[in-house]
Parts: sequence; C-alpha cells; structure tokens
Amino acid sequence: MSELPEGGPERRAALTQQVADRTGIDEAMIERLVRAFYDRVKHDPLLAPIFTEAVEDWEHHIQTLCRFWSSVTLMTGRYSGRPMAAHAPLPVERAHFLRWLALFEATARELCPPAAADLFVERARTIAESLRQGLSLHRGKQI
Repeated sequence: MSELPEGGPERRAALTQQVADRTGIDEAMIERLVRAFYDRVKHDPLLAPIFTEAVEDWEHHIQTLCRFWSSVTLMTGRYSGRPMAAHAPLPVERAHFLRWLALFEATARELCPPAAADLFVERARTIAESLRQGLSLHRGKQI
C-alpha cells in the first residue's frame, strides 16, 4: 500500500517531495537550468533566429518555462498553457528539435546532479517527440 495521500493537494505535495528527494530538483535548480539553457539558445546559430522572432519578453518567457519545468519534473501544477498552440506557427523542422535537445541535454548534464539531469533529459525527449509529432500532424507532413 502506498504511503501517499489519496488525492488532492496533499498527494501532489507528497509526489513533489518524492521527486525532489530522489533527484535534488527544486525551483532554484529549475530556474538556473532554464536561464542557462535559453542563454545558449539566444546565441545558437540555428535556434536564435526562431526564438528572437517569437519571444518579445524574455523574462516573461523564462518565468513561463520555469513554471512549465516545475510542472513537468516536480508535478507542481504551476503551468497551465498550450505548448502545441504556441509552437504551431514557428518555422521549426527536425534539425531544430535535435539541436534544442542537444543543447538542453548538455546544459542539464553540466549544471545538475546526475539524477536530476537524467529526469530533465528524459522529460525533454518525451516533450520534443510529442511536439514534433503534433506539429507533423498539424502541418500534414513529417518533420
């Protein structure tokens, strides 16, 4: 039998604590990773043009992504958005996804303890594949 509460906010808090205890991930680590990663994106020859065109307020974007990664890794529920809709108009192709993943993984492995980096990378791969497939369906062609 699980030691987790049945449901509601108590269960979410217990799950968040379990992940934090197992990986060391906390909100400060998420913010460090997101900021470092997007600093690299801003200077990447392949990704920078897309992000420069799409992001008007970098601080707002960073805060949104911190909430996103908090929800994805710690299951905090801090993010409520529509990533597919946000990415649909962007001119991204397979090469962009591969570069995004390579930069993200390198940043996570550089800044985070192994258990945390593993979780971040696992979730990033899943998210990238889901977005890529969704955009392929949306566009009617494989990207």
